[in-house]
Amino acid sequence: MKKAGLFSGQGSQYVGMGKTLSENFTLAQNIFNQTDKILGYEISAMCFEGPADTLKQTRYTQPALFVHEMALLAAMENKVQFDAVAGHSLGEYSAICAAGSLSFEDALRLVALRGELMFAIGEQEPGTMAAILGLEDDKVKTLCNELSTDTEVIVPANFNSPGQIVVSGNAELVRRSLDVFKQAGAKIAKELPVSGAFHSPLMKPAQLRLAEAIMNTPFADASIDVYSNVKAIPTRTSSELRQLLIEQLCAPVLWTQTVLAMANNGISKFIEIGPGKVLQGLVKRTVEAEIIGYDTDNDIQTLFV
Repeated sequence: MKKAGLFSGQGSQYVGMGKTLSENFTLAQNIFNQTDKILGYEISAMCFEGPADTLKQTRYTQPALFVHEMALLAAMENKVQFDAVAGHSLGEYSAICAAGSLSFEDALRLVALRGELMFAIGEQEPGTMAAILGLEDDKVKTLCNELSTDTEVIVPANFNSPGQIVVSGNAELVRRSLDVFKQAGAKIAKELPVSGAFHSPLMKPAQLRLAEAIMNTPFADASIDVYSNVKAIPTRTSSELRQLLIEQLCAPVLWTQTVLAMANNGISKFIEIGPGKVLQGLVKRTVEAEIIGYDTDNDIQTLFV
């Protein structure tokens, strides 16, 4: 049975994540301690104690999710071997790290920078995102093209599962567009509580600065297949993984396509590594497969029974 490791993205965080994991697994605690030292502030305290308003700030959410996922991997002690990995948006950094292409410290520094840059853009350029449920992909793409102008843009940002797409763009245009999607047949068209227009052209200034850091960071060829958000096809080549991470910030997350491609390539078991069950739900709505998740110390302890 071929297995894929899936790594959660922004929005799946919760106060308390990693607390009991760190208390019960020394290897996980070491990851949290190392992260605090590298970042120069206690991201562990934000994960364990909150407050929620701080943890949901993009500049903190992203390193918090990354450290939690890396702590889970450390605690698992290679008890599960993956044939391929993928991560949803921010989770792609965890996936690339898990595949051996990026070191933990280098990946953490890129994630922290990414979070800071995306947070700053959100402060400077009012943008938002909205969930559109019940419309076909092509219909959403067409409507976004028709709604965008020379001064305002709305684009598909996340293809999460069949009939579940997130759009992103200038805040006022996205809000005005909700009724248009509903009139076109969407069952739900709802703005999301985010701080910016992620995976849209509005992230271009952040992409330019992130690209410089990525180009100056050493990447190795991956030891297993990495399915990128941008292309939804497997690669192991260091130069391609580097370029795809740069493109990812403004490009849509092709998650539906990624899950389908993995299944078509023989993956029959999907394992979510990270807080909550968001990705497990998306996989269930996309393919027939075995689906499990690891989030807490209780989940990890089952590996040692």
